[in-house]
Amino acid sequence: MTAPGKSTPEAPWPVRTLNAKIGDWIHRLGQVWVEGQITQISRRPGTKTAFLQLRDPSADISLTITCSPTVIDRCEVPLTEGARVIMAGRPSFYAGRATISLRVTEIRPVGIGELLARIERLRRLLAAEGLFDDRLKRPLPFLPHGVGVITGRASAAERDVVSVAQGRWPSVRMVVRNTPVQGPTAVPAILKALADLDSDRSVSVIVIARGGGSVEDLLPFSDEALCRAVSRARTPIVSAIGHEPDHPLLDLVADLRAATPTDAAKRVVPDVAAELALLGELRARCAGALRNWVSREQHGLAGLRARPVLADPLRMIDERVAGIERARGELRREVARFVGYEEQRIENLSSRVATLGPAQTLARGYAVVQRISGDDPPHVVGSVDDMPIGSQIRVRVADGAMRAAVMQAAEKPITRREDR
Repeated sequence: MTAPGKSTPEAPWPVRTLNAKIGDWIHRLGQVWVEGQITQISRRPGTKTAFLQLRDPSADISLTITCSPTVIDRCEVPLTEGARVIMAGRPSFYAGRATISLRVTEIRPVGIGELLARIERLRRLLAAEGLFDDRLKRPLPFLPHGVGVITGRASAAERDVVSVAQGRWPSVRMVVRNTPVQGPTAVPAILKALADLDSDRSVSVIVIARGGGSVEDLLPFSDEALCRAVSRARTPIVSAIGHEPDHPLLDLVADLRAATPTDAAKRVVPDVAAELALLGELRARCAGALRNWVSREQHGLAGLRARPVLADPLRMIDERVAGIERARGELRREVARFVGYEEQRIENLSSRVATLGPAQTLARGYAVVQRISGDDPPHVVGSVDDMPIGSQIRVRVADGAMRAAVMQAAEKPITRREDR
């Protein structure tokens, strides 16, 4: 026999039984608290039930919510699509259609402080992993071949980026991908568009743009999956969210943060008019600098040529020649005077030497007596004692010499005292 409550091919359950059992299991869960993002609100006047769609912020999973309109009215802030909320309710199973819903009795909006705290925790996590490191920032190309733009359809951000970029450089190629920029479908759509543009080799830089908004509206741009996808991208990415008070995490992980979509277009695409004006200015400055240099060098050459040494190169030589001639004349005169003086002195000395010499003495009547003795050379005698009788002598006078012999010695003269 089949156990009670068991279904078998012989005793299958009818649909109502299966739905009833499923309903029993679901109703056993009791009251639960659930957090999510509202994607749809359906509230018709005069009805006693309002329907909402609650989506998981990090997954493509949603849940149908039913509640009394008064629950929505009692909420602290008006509920809108895209709002993050916390709900309390009991899961219910509608057996007629086999659908599950959450019957909500209380709705609490997630406060901005809580959202900012969660973003801050994620910021610290990504910073610890190095996703915000400046060394990972890729430089933007000076003149991109193509500019990818991810923004809302027909939005002011798209208009600003495209018009400003094409106005600055008309030949730039714009590749626009329109996606939701808020709400639960924004992150998946942005990730898909980012992957498409990053794989396009003709796109040199990607701009993710939105024209600002509240903290809740900018939540997709602080999504962890988006931040990691931006850090892995091959193409440089510019964040142009346009929200100054609070910066989404995309601003920190992107290669460049622009204050507004217009600012992003100015940073990504150079201004052709400004570049041409700069080229003209640089050419004018180069030409002016070259002319000034040539003029300065011409003035320098003119100054050098005006100097006396270059204006009349032979003048210094002529001046030196005249000086040399004067010096030569003075030298000749000094030499002549010196030679004349020396000649006169030599003449005087010669006269004195001649006066004191033997020839002059002989000329005055004196004679030089030399004794000749055998083979010995003649020698001058100064005393009669050196000339004994019979000695051969040589007597030299002024006009010649003669030989003689000593025949007799004369008496020595007596020298008187008074003659001394």
